Amino acid sequence: MTIVRLGYVAMSMELKNASPSQTMTYAQFQKIDNREAAIRKLERISLSNLQNTLRILKHNAVSDIHFYRLSSRLIPLANHEELLDWNYLKPLHNLLHEIGDFANEHEIRIDFHPDHFVLINSMKKEILINSIQTLKMHYLLLKGMGIEPTHRCVMHVGGNYKETDISLERFIDNWMVVPRSIQKMIMLENDDTSFTLEDTLYLCEKLDIPLVFDYHHHLAHHQNADWEVHWNRVIQTWSHSPLPVKMHISSPKSQKAFRHHADFVDINMFFQFLKEIKDSVLQIDCMIEAKRKDEALFHLMEEIKAREDVKIIDGSSFHLK
Repeated sequence: MTIVRLGYVAMSMELKNASPSQTMTYAQFQKIDNREAAIRKLERISLSNLQNTLRILKHNAVSDIHFYRLSSRLIPLANHEELLDWNYLKPLHNLLHEIGDFANEHEIRIDFHPDHFVLINSMKKEILINSIQTLKMHYLLLKGMGIEPTHRCVMHVGGNYKETDISLERFIDNWMVVPRSIQKMIMLENDDTSFTLEDTLYLCEKLDIPLVFDYHHHLAHHQNADWEVHWNRVIQTWSHSPLPVKMHISSPKSQKAFRHHADFVDINMFFQFLKEIKDSVLQIDCMIEAKRKDEALFHLMEEIKAREDVKIIDGSSFHLK
């Protein structure tokens, strides 16, 4: 029987005043006359984000949730070109360590998903450099938490630039300048407009990168294209990973706005996928990308509990019979 574990992204709808993504723009930073005072404010925001992250992890532990995506906006302006002298990790050291200890103690799988501006296959050298710098920040945060960074950061392939084959080959060329420690951190995800499951598999197989299958993206990109014939290839990309296979699950907001995420997950759509992959893996971790975050997870679990083709394990996990 396959074990299915559900997770959610960054924000909790259950907890009040617990945003891990509070921010400060560089324009706001500049308005503070004293630069040191401005940096101290950045550090207070970062500490607040991390404190809220720890609150959310405690909420997850109590709710039997073992899979969680950290916000990529924990440290505002961490890589801004005017703040490269700011050692943002120093004041966060103890709290990062506490977060990592808690996640490890409660066996919560955590990862990141950097914003869309992180582009390994960019045609512009400065964007590639900035992308690597942003990925380095994610790597350092994981190291600061004492969490092994391998396969903790999922990304899209990047820009298509109306030349799919050339854009894929540019990813391979640029990949060669990415430090090995950061390469090992990366997972790739198929998207809904530019790179299909097959395109992404090409890179993952060539570069030994795990593929995170996004079912909704696949349907949006090729609603009538079979994905099942490639599923064993997807599994094989995880053969050298210490972590279980991961996928993304969400549902269309509407037929007209098919690419947009709905508030909740359509259970029938989800189980169409699970029916196909049952018994192909021992465990699969499913990241819910729904607007209602943990509320969507709890709602989905309540619906799942009423099914006869599952055996419930706990508040976010079940066996497929």
